[in-house]
Amino acid sequence: MRFSALTQRIAGDSATAWSLHYRAQALQRQGREILLLSVGDPDFDTPVPIVDAAVHSLRAGDTHYTDVRGNLALRQSIARHHAGPFGREVQSSEVVVLAGAQCAVYAVVHCLLDPGDEIIVAEPMYVTYEGVFGACGAKAVPVPVKPENGFKVEPADIAALITPRTRALLINSPHNPTGASLSRATWEQLASLCIKHDLWLISDEVYSELLYEGEHISPASLPGMAARTATINSVSKSHAMSGWRVGWVIGPPPLMDHLANLAMALLYGLPDFIQRAVQVALDTQEPAVAQMREIYRQRRDRVCAALAGCLGVRAHRPDGGMFVMVDIRETGLDAQAFADRLLEHYGVAVLAGDAFGPSAAGHLRMGLVLDNERLAEACRRIVQCAADVLQERFALTVLRGQTLASKAG
Repeated sequence: MRFSALTQRIAGDSATAWSLHYRAQALQRQGREILLLSVGDPDFDTPVPIVDAAVHSLRAGDTHYTDVRGNLALRQSIARHHAGPFGREVQSSEVVVLAGAQCAVYAVVHCLLDPGDEIIVAEPMYVTYEGVFGACGAKAVPVPVKPENGFKVEPADIAALITPRTRALLINSPHNPTGASLSRATWEQLASLCIKHDLWLISDEVYSELLYEGEHISPASLPGMAARTATINSVSKSHAMSGWRVGWVIGPPPLMDHLANLAMALLYGLPDFIQRAVQVALDTQEPAVAQMREIYRQRRDRVCAALAGCLGVRAHRPDGGMFVMVDIRETGLDAQAFADRLLEHYGVAVLAGDAFGPSAAGHLRMGLVLDNERLAEACRRIVQCAADVLQERFALTVLRGQTLASKAG
């Protein structure tokens, strides 16, 4: 049987990036102890008041069709939540609620890009972006961000890639996988490029609530940017609600109208009881949310300290997010080979940086999704793996030396 060309466009390296994660899960099901650090799923429970709101809504009979744009009360809550970062009052007409930030990225890209259009995106990039661009036939133009520069985007590098076919930029700050965030000065330069070249900016801000260093800047707050920026966010990371599948887009009303049409075709509205729970999440100052953020920050600091000064590994200290990039280039192994060895022989699951793009080659993405004790154990095993690899290389070098000396004699 024949399949559409779409199936090829949404496949590729990024679609197979999770193979190690799935293998690690299979090993867990077989009863093996695996320290699972390969996915950004919070290890916390959703705060109880949020869960209670969903249960109450279910029992109240809120199980019918809803507004395809998202319930008005939730859109108003989202608008209030973003008023501070945007520096202005946000209207509910500027908000569309979708099934998670992943769905939001997909919907926005399909409403902005035609086949053959170019979109510039920082590389390494979140692995699902490739499939999203492929689905609509757009061409992703990667702008490499260097480990030596803290994986931060340089506006001059983006400017050099703009062509007559460039339609949009997609920037994720704090960044997944690296945790790098952008300064106000960098955002201002990027905004100038968007205005000069009449570009859309898709701003993926799902980690904005998990920023530990610096100031989070929503580019929609900058002069001239509100009408050309689609801001994407969710409660998945900030409120440990990844499985609830709720995200949203904030942008100019004409774009919201197009998104509503697409939502009609795709979703026909999200469950009412879930939307009411998200409204509670955004409208209340739940102490557990602040506690989770602080715990992530402490985990980041502990991991970076545990790996400091260790042979063969070096941690990049992220500004935010829930991952640490670990440089293992000194071991001589590529990241996928190291990650495979780490899983099979040491019971630690991480993703190879190469899955996110060539700029992250020789790096591992390590999730901060276990408690301090198990994270410390994971760091110990990573260090041991690196030490064993280096020792094997040294032994092989000595053996080769002895062989050459024997031949020469």
